[in-house]
Amino acid sequence: MTLTPRIYLASKSPRRRDLLRQIGVNFDVLIFRSGERGEDADVDETPLPDEAVERYVERLALAKAQAGVRRVLWRKLLLRPVLAADTTLEVDGDIIGKPADAADAHAILSRLSGRRHRVLTAVAMSDGERTRSRLSVSEVSFRTLSEHDIRRYIATGEPFDKAGAYAIQGCAATFIDEIHGSYSGIMGLPLFETAALLDTFGHSIL
Repeated sequence: MTLTPRIYLASKSPRRRDLLRQIGVNFDVLIFRSGERGEDADVDETPLPDEAVERYVERLALAKAQAGVRRVLWRKLLLRPVLAADTTLEVDGDIIGKPADAADAHAILSRLSGRRHRVLTAVAMSDGERTRSRLSVSEVSFRTLSEHDIRRYIATGEPFDKAGAYAIQGCAATFIDEIHGSYSGIMGLPLFETAALLDTFGHSIL
């Protein structure tokens, strides 16, 4: 597979790195350093009042890509497009992000038990002049989880730093009886939409 021209990935997620490598994308990871331009050190992930989950996740992905471009300029790095993404869950109209602690992870997994939820991942790219985004929406169905299932899963440490307190590519795969949509999108980077964005910016995969 021919590697695409180099881009920046504005994400600390090892899953997103692995997925980009899977499709032959050549990239450098771009993350904030401690104390760098404090007002942009993190994108504010607080939902706006009455904000639809689709708008929320796309807004965050766009903000991360644009913040990445600012970092490139501040550091006087070689100009290249910046790719960013954001993943969240939706249950009964509520936005479900990463668990704050073990108790929060327990509450989230209990809520997902025995029912369907939506996983939304927005991917965005910016080169400083253009900023574009794509949205992937998938449905995931969980089997009914016992208290033992939930406690044992939390003990693995896997739920932490994961939207919805689970990783489809990990032990939680045993909880999932059906998905409709994008497996890579549920992991955190929808490859179909990512490839389309790369093509828009002149970085075709094939």
